[in-house]
Amino acid sequence: MEKIYSEKLKAGDEVRIIAPSRSLAIVSKECREIANKRFAGMGLKLTFGKHLEESDEFVSSSIQSRIEDIHDAFADKNVKAVLTVIGGFNSNQLLRYLDWDLINNNPKIFCGFSDITALNNAIFAKTGLVSYSGPHYSTFGQELYFDYTLEYFKKCLFSDEPFEIKPSESWSDDAWYKNQKERNLIKNDGFIIINEGKASGTLLGANLCTFNLLQGTEYFPEFPENTVLFLEDDEMSNAVTFDRDLQSVIHQPGFKNVKGIVIGRFQKVSQIANNLLIQIIKTKKELDNLPVIASVDFGHTSPMITFPIGGEVGMEAKNGKVKLEIIKH
Repeated sequence: MEKIYSEKLKAGDEVRIIAPSRSLAIVSKECREIANKRFAGMGLKLTFGKHLEESDEFVSSSIQSRIEDIHDAFADKNVKAVLTVIGGFNSNQLLRYLDWDLINNNPKIFCGFSDITALNNAIFAKTGLVSYSGPHYSTFGQELYFDYTLEYFKKCLFSDEPFEIKPSESWSDDAWYKNQKERNLIKNDGFIIINEGKASGTLLGANLCTFNLLQGTEYFPEFPENTVLFLEDDEMSNAVTFDRDLQSVIHQPGFKNVKGIVIGRFQKVSQIANNLLIQIIKTKKELDNLPVIASVDFGHTSPMITFPIGGEVGMEAKNGKVKLEIIKH
């Protein structure tokens, strides 16, 4: 399947906000105001799906409502990018109802993370359209310490130029949306090299437990000849669940085409310390000859990079140094 890269953003473009998982109803007025100012500062015009505020027993809306907002966003020629409100647990409900021809014929930026991983990878599998794992609309409501996230959002979505991913100076795992002023920053010790080596190829993955929901379906992307997996997990993960979820990916047909693995930073509640993660990786013989690096700035901590699902990435880990580059996005 031929890859499709959408046009990049520029000042004046319209961005549509949709809620394919949880509802905008859970996002505070304060966060919305901060997010709106951030997009205005980039010269972007925001429009909103008409079903965003609907909220049922699952803090979501009906499949019909969510599908309608996705289709409206892709069908509207004025919309240049589609951003999700927030993650959740149920965006994979939508896959059978999506008009893949509509998406294929109207390629545009689609960005979100966490539960949106199901849509990111399914879109690539069904259409070849490269989409993006990156901040939600709600993420832009973070008042403080947002510079790194914003920098990589712009590098990935406003430019075609390759860019190197560097570690942030500090990170946090606090509930910033509950208290915007009192933040607990942690010094970033940089990337962790688990296995040395060099690899490049098509980038797939993102949130591991959500990625695995696609296994055995037409929505799970084939691993191209050279594939690099970006994998992370959330507060529901621990060493045991991450271990078996990673093993499940290794058992997939075509895993022999995976040439490297990049692991995002874990939340503190997971209690996946570096020694446990290294032990998990070292017990899997299939990974012996693959470069593996960890503690990269993506996942459910702040800040985060934006990266292309289906794009091209290069990685090299040698002599204690790492070079990680998004080549084509």
